Amino acid sequence: MTLDFLAPAYPWIKALHVISMIAWMAGMLYLPRLYVYHCAVPRGSAESERFKVMERRLLKQIINPAMIATFAFGILLALTPGIIDWHAGWWHVKLTAVILMSGFHGAASKWRRDFRDDRNTRPQRFYRIANEVPTLLMVVIVVMVIVRPF
Repeated sequence: MTLDFLAPAYPWIKALHVISMIAWMAGMLYLPRLYVYHCAVPRGSAESERFKVMERRLLKQIINPAMIATFAFGILLALTPGIIDWHAGWWHVKLTAVILMSGFHGAASKWRRDFRDDRNTRPQRFYRIANEVPTLLMVVIVVMVIVRPF
């Protein structure tokens, strides 16, 4: 199903999708890094409380709205006539990577709640490794959209 009235707005929808995706990825790349630094400070310290505020604001004021906007504009793009060849394989891989990114987003939100409640049990190394996940998924997503290898 496509909606013909979206065709004239395609460049604007695509631009807004890319802008919101950049904001989402910036946050997803930064949040695990904050967790790495948060692990290094004592629980209940002024520094720990400062990290809690930073993590909450980043997630609630930037990452969550950017993800919602990315999904909204992505759905509009998918509904625009002639944009996706539904028989091609690239969009299946892209969609899978986006779903995995959303799952990572959910995990990062849970980790924030652990820090908020002073229940984090994971070491810095865990978050250093986790910090690479959004990068890898972003690479897959961008290659699928730009190169469309299959």
